[in-house]
Amino acid sequence: MKLFSKQALAGAIALALLGISGQASAIVNVQCPGDNNGDADWNDAGESQPANTKCMHLIAGDSYAMMSDGNPLYTFGFGDQTGTAPDQVIGEGILSAEWPGPTIELNEGDHFYLNLTNVGTVVRPDLFDPHTVHFHGFPNASAAFDGVPEVSISINMGSTLTYYYNIVEPGTYLYHCHVEATEHMEMGMLANLYVHPIQDELGCFDFGADNPGTTEYDPVRIPNGNCAAAVGSGGYVYNDGDGTTAFDVESAIQLSSFDQVFHDASLFVQPLPFALLEGNYPQFNGRGYPDTINPDPLPAPADATDPIADPAGVNGGKVTGTVGEPLTDGAVTQLLGSRIQLDRNTGEQRLLLRLSNVGLDRFWTITAMGLTMKVVGTGARHMRGIDGKNIYKEAASHNFGGGETLDIIIDTTDVAPGTYFLHATEVHQMSNATQLDGGMITEIVIN
Repeated sequence: MKLFSKQALAGAIALALLGISGQASAIVNVQCPGDNNGDADWNDAGESQPANTKCMHLIAGDSYAMMSDGNPLYTFGFGDQTGTAPDQVIGEGILSAEWPGPTIELNEGDHFYLNLTNVGTVVRPDLFDPHTVHFHGFPNASAAFDGVPEVSISINMGSTLTYYYNIVEPGTYLYHCHVEATEHMEMGMLANLYVHPIQDELGCFDFGADNPGTTEYDPVRIPNGNCAAAVGSGGYVYNDGDGTTAFDVESAIQLSSFDQVFHDASLFVQPLPFALLEGNYPQFNGRGYPDTINPDPLPAPADATDPIADPAGVNGGKVTGTVGEPLTDGAVTQLLGSRIQLDRNTGEQRLLLRLSNVGLDRFWTITAMGLTMKVVGTGARHMRGIDGKNIYKEAASHNFGGGETLDIIIDTTDVAPGTYFLHATEVHQMSNATQLDGGMITEIVIN
């Protein structure tokens, strides 16, 4: 039998949060200009999306994720409920947290309204943790939206907060919960986030002598300017003015690792071993190899162990449900693969890797065997010196730590077609806890 009924839980949670009879919509208040029904979308009659405006509705809650050796781990995370009516968000949001969270893709010049609803941790009803969104590396105009609890707002169970961001700087970022950050990030409240430059829309910028005093973020815009011939079919990474950050294909890959002992301690209500934290499930976009090269969402996590044969949970047994039963009532929580493909027949030659390291306990060194990796940006900043010269770094591998991001371009123009491997250089990072299936390995396929 199933451990949870989402419908019953949704009603119970809504009533508990309200303290009265009524609909959960009373506590889910979404702000989105031009949206009349509170679903953070513009699909209904009479609704109009303002120019350069984007909206999104995330939930913060719990769920499970399946490791590539078949071990399900309990997680906290974010889920996408954009398009869901307010009175259904809690019911749809419980046990649907994604790992990693939904990718946020924006354009320079956007006005972004991000609504966050805390639906609670259903598997751990003893917890009443608030949550936030921290837009890591972004220059907020107001500390209220920064997501750091000491200087901004935290969202309690059953509440919704709308974050507003005026997107002014392109680059690769990430977002995460900043409440009890070590615990919540280790449990999975992490996701990809990146911003495309306005140069994609308006062509190259003039930074030359004709425009003294202009900066990268206040240029004179010249459509089809001096780098038009260098544009990749995918656009640019930054407002470079010379076409050196042009690319054809982009892929956002988040590097992370889970500590099995930590996640199991959270599930079984045991003391959390912060001092002993050691990630033994290294992952790309929330998966270990060979799941990394699967382009499709993974099936809903299920309990693969026998609770009768292993009632005490020894030898890694899970006693949270019946063998083969979904742990999330069918919710698919792992949506992102990381296999990359370039098609020479359509002119795809320059690959942009948007890499973010969200690991809590180590640096990682990443390489793409047989390919040269050129870093054109780091920490959402274009690698250009104060004298205006590019200071890109070419190498066979790059090392970076937690909280860092890298924008790497791989030019495959003179590379033989075939399959190349993007992976961690540390051999033990290419295996999971049981050393049966790989960790940080994926494929770059050049046709």
